[in-house]
Amino acid sequence: MAEAEAASPANPSCKIMTFRPTMEEFRDFNQYLVYMESQGAHRAGLAKVIPPKGWRPRRSYDDIDELVINAPIQQMVAGQSGLFTQYNIQKKPLSVQEFRRLANSDQYCTPRYLNYEDLERKYWKNLTFVSPIYGADVNGSLYDEGIEEWNIGHLNSILDVIEEDCGVSIQGVNTPYLYFGMWKTSFSWHTEDMDLYSINYLHFGEPKSWYAIPPEHGKRLERLATGFFPNSSKSCEAFLRHKMTLISPSILKKYSIPFDKITQEAGEFMITFPYGYHAGFNHGFNCAESTNFASIRWIDYGKVAKQCNCSKDMVKISMDPFVKKFQPDRYQVWKQGKDACVLDHSRPTPGSTPELQSWLHRRKRARPSAPSSLHHPRSRSKKLRAAAPEDEEEGEEEEEDREQRAQATLPQGPRVKKEAGGASRRAEGEGRD
Repeated sequence: MAEAEAASPANPSCKIMTFRPTMEEFRDFNQYLVYMESQGAHRAGLAKVIPPKGWRPRRSYDDIDELVINAPIQQMVAGQSGLFTQYNIQKKPLSVQEFRRLANSDQYCTPRYLNYEDLERKYWKNLTFVSPIYGADVNGSLYDEGIEEWNIGHLNSILDVIEEDCGVSIQGVNTPYLYFGMWKTSFSWHTEDMDLYSINYLHFGEPKSWYAIPPEHGKRLERLATGFFPNSSKSCEAFLRHKMTLISPSILKKYSIPFDKITQEAGEFMITFPYGYHAGFNHGFNCAESTNFASIRWIDYGKVAKQCNCSKDMVKISMDPFVKKFQPDRYQVWKQGKDACVLDHSRPTPGSTPELQSWLHRRKRARPSAPSSLHHPRSRSKKLRAAAPEDEEEGEEEEEDREQRAQATLPQGPRVKKEAGGASRRAEGEGRD
């Protein structure tokens, strides 16, 4: 891998790039991310990574039929002429086997199509008919124990500071989520919570189509959406975080909003980058796994990420530990509100910094062995508060016992935590699917 940065920023056209790492390159997730950004991958807001031949995260998917999708959502879409609003209605739990049968039934199955362009036309033409059901936000991972490369449950990024400092896991943000799709299930235009990175692996099934807008043009999409959905904008300045807004590529072209598109096949990874707006849809029955992660470059994005304040379920992460640990020279100025940084969307994340090296060294000494993905000290569904009140500790042991008993009923492969009390984030977003 060439480490040298070009004199001028790479990938000036901001096109989605595809990477094919060797097994040696694939072993270190965070270093390969540095390489991808040195080539300008982040400028598109989205990139594809095809793993080395022979790499598999799981030996077989034949034993997941009894896995329960606790809170499937039916996606109702209203609108016309390339502008739509999506509403999610929670349905009763389904097993993967039941969901597959539903997805392949005459009512919900993929129509016949000539090619991906033909299927894309059918998607936008039929968006408001036959509301599909999405098996979104299922806690857990399908990775086999012992898989070290690109393990979505153990990416070892600086986002782990949240759990280290606060003892808190935010489900689907720093723990994995599974997504079971069917034809026409969609993820609306959004950036990740706190404008984080995300990783998405398509375990099996039909492809997933993605649209992406370069981060340097993200404000243009926001202005367009505000103009088309003025009432939503008046109610919440960050309404795109509700993940309810669908805008077709024909509208983007008409208003000269730069974008690119790509199709993800089974066995491929997609990476979304900070402040990279993305949207898309599933071609048929499939299963994806995703989570968020961070790099040194993300910290400045997190500090200025626009927040939705109209919903209690929106994720807000305190940037204090990140600035204190990785930008110590700017910490006091930032605390005083005087840390005026202008984001340069073309600038890649650094290969390393002294602060990052120090953190990695301390972490290695403190954690000689990797923690089990089954145990999260204090799990929160897509929500993080600054402190963990003592009264929330009551009943934790009982909940953990319930989860462990639920685990015993699953086939040995899937490591899936059943969610107590139903899913709290019904406006599902993908990237993190």
